[in-house]
Amino acid sequence: MTTADDDFELTPRVYAELRALAGRYFRGRGAHTLQPTALVNEVYLKLDRASTSAHDREHFFAIAARAMRQILTDHARRAHADKRGGDLQRVTLDGQVALDEATPRAIDLLELDAVLTRLAEASERQARIVELRFFAGLSVPEVALALDCSARTVEREWRFARAWLRRALER
Repeated sequence: MTTADDDFELTPRVYAELRALAGRYFRGRGAHTLQPTALVNEVYLKLDRASTSAHDREHFFAIAARAMRQILTDHARRAHADKRGGDLQRVTLDGQVALDEATPRAIDLLELDAVLTRLAEASERQARIVELRFFAGLSVPEVALALDCSARTVEREWRFARAWLRRALER
């Protein structure tokens, strides 16, 4: 992986951070055929094939979040096709991304991907904020750094994006 600025590179420490992030993502989401280590390995392969350049930690995790979303969505599509419409992979937007803080709702990952794609058509930055918060687990300050905007802007757009997602997913 070619890098700039601080010569940011993929190291065992970054791998461990991604592995921990993937572990937190899967925790409490029931049985999965895709394991955290497999997800991280697929992210590494995808990033390596794309010859992605990361300027710093936040930029790397922004790129990794997009890759995780694509991998998880592709995995859910394959599982759905394999089951011919059976149980879809369910995820809960909880913790950082709870649609309703009091009662997190399980949603279909394919449905989430479709809704995020629609959100990106309306606001690319809001869709990126959701990706970075949900898939990469970045904090508001880290998202602000990755998107080169203020934390206040991220908080405001995060609130709007959650409300928009809640309405879209309830339909």
